Amino acid sequence: MMQHQKFWFITGCSTGFGRALTEAILECNETVVATTRQPQQLEDLAQQYGDRILVVRLDVTQSVEIEVAVNQAITKFGRIDVLVNNAGYGVFGAVEEVNDLDVRRQFETNVYGALSMTRAVLPHFRRQGSGHILNISSSGGFVGFAGAGIYCASKFALEGWSEALAKELAPLGIYVTIIEPGAFRTAFNSALTVSNLAIADYAATSGQMLQWLRQMDGQQPGDPKKAAAAMMQVASHPNPPLRLVLGMDTLEAIYAKLEAVAAELAAWQDISINTAFEGVEVSTIGGQRLSE
Repeated sequence: MMQHQKFWFITGCSTGFGRALTEAILECNETVVATTRQPQQLEDLAQQYGDRILVVRLDVTQSVEIEVAVNQAITKFGRIDVLVNNAGYGVFGAVEEVNDLDVRRQFETNVYGALSMTRAVLPHFRRQGSGHILNISSSGGFVGFAGAGIYCASKFALEGWSEALAKELAPLGIYVTIIEPGAFRTAFNSALTVSNLAIADYAATSGQMLQWLRQMDGQQPGDPKKAAAAMMQVASHPNPPLRLVLGMDTLEAIYAKLEAVAAELAAWQDISINTAFEGVEVSTIGGQRLSE
């Protein structure tokens, strides 16, 4: 039986993963709502692909614009099959160095923007009885790195509600996949928001991270086109993963963290388990195993 054509909705399509994925979708004869704060940057695709692309101006921090964009998508195509929460950026600097305004802006885009988009699309997914959400996280959504504390915090938050949402949606036939890229050759490094405050005591930690990011700009090993192909493959899979790691660098970082966590759990296990009242039977949280 032939699978129906997918209708995609992607945020942050001007550059990077958003642009690469939009192009890949169009090349595969599927249809996309490509959103961006700068629609003029997608004019070439609109002219080339006509009715198979709807370019919509969207700032994911603006709830009214989200509502308008989703309504336009449904009016134009009748449905959305895949939502890709890609819009985001990075605030870098030691946790102590980053000012409050930059912290709030980071969360407004990376966490609340993706959350608002998801909540706007979910009623349509539930009505359809199908749908797939791809939330673009990062290696920093699973592993905390010095100099990226605020960015990592936003991606950890994204992954936290994504995990919970996946459990809530599983009985409804709706999937959630967290995409965890490593270093890919996009404009991410050159578009960082970097703290103006540099505390000398952090030169060997956050300072080195910032230096590495600058040196890697334009030299990242990851190919955005291959990342786009991997995302399309996952979106078409009948049993997609909760997490899709992209890049050997991220894979190695996650394995290293898992090994370190397992070793630390074992080392402190006796203290961990001896914290209940005597005679009280300990159950799992919410009746669910955390490892499920």
